[in-house]
Amino acid sequence: MITEKTQKILYLHQPTLFDSINERTREAFSAKWDSFRFIDLFAGIGGIRLGFEGVGGKCVFSSEWDEQAAKTYSANFGEMPHGDITKIKAKDIPAFDILLAGFPCQPFSIIGDREGFGHETQGTLFFDIERILKEKIPPAFMLENVRNLTAHDNGNTFKVIVSRLESLGYNVHTKVLNALDYGVPQKRERIIICGFLDNVDFHFPQPVPFYERLSLTDILEADESVDKKLWVRENIKASRIERMKEELERPYITHENVAGSITPHHFSCALRAGASANYILINNERRPSARELLRLQGFPDTFKIVVPYTSIKKQTGNSVAVPVIKAVAAEMLNALRAYESERITNANKGTSKASTRYAYS
Repeated sequence: MITEKTQKILYLHQPTLFDSINERTREAFSAKWDSFRFIDLFAGIGGIRLGFEGVGGKCVFSSEWDEQAAKTYSANFGEMPHGDITKIKAKDIPAFDILLAGFPCQPFSIIGDREGFGHETQGTLFFDIERILKEKIPPAFMLENVRNLTAHDNGNTFKVIVSRLESLGYNVHTKVLNALDYGVPQKRERIIICGFLDNVDFHFPQPVPFYERLSLTDILEADESVDKKLWVRENIKASRIERMKEELERPYITHENVAGSITPHHFSCALRAGASANYILINNERRPSARELLRLQGFPDTFKIVVPYTSIKKQTGNSVAVPVIKAVAAEMLNALRAYESERITNANKGTSKASTRYAYS
């Protein structure tokens, strides 16, 4: 038997029209960030794209000027990226939610005492990111660059970048992340710059547990399956062994620094696009294969190789560690979802909370 008290409780918990609208709104926001749109600038071979597709994003525009990189990108994503971003008008880019760019670092040129938008960044590729952000005003962005960007020109270059992004109204978060901490056996430190129009509670991802990280044994191919052209001459091998600072259990990778010292590690140093042919050697015997180079950056084995070895070496050296980007992407999405949920909850309670500064379309 239902008592009067029970009836009152049931009545109080009956869904109202407002509750229904609120639930639909929550679902709309959730669906939005479950299938958000992004653009992939300075796309390279698509490492950043893979990271954001891995958390539900859809690429609606890509740009890459290097023909060989674009060839690899096209083979793996089924679309040829647009060319030189400096020649593309921002208004011609489709609507999107997150701007992504692993932009090249070029020295900033401060032109006298000129004032006005962009005078500090004209002539650099960062300016193209800035002009697109100003035109499109997306909810968020993520930029990636070499760690040394933070120290260039005594830190002034980095200060200009952050200042320009903040002047567009973004809350900017920066941190140097190491690929070693996110699952691949490569020491690769890169500055990650994330920005949000709203004051979301964003935190960079924590390192993954050691048991989840890949080792060299996990990513190396069997020696007998590696192209014999990648094996070095005996005199090179002997020279590396003679100069090696310490003995390590195999497998290991040695790196020759500018002073000629040979240091072995159970991980790779950062892959470099323009380094000498033998800058890193596996067990002092051979260069890494094209597939191993991609694995060191966290690319899946389904990733197609359609260019010569020299091109893959350059492309992986210019690329990103995919697991790092995916970890950052996941945290960005968590922060954006949490912000929207809190905003709706506070609005329903009548609590003062600034509304979002962008429109959902």
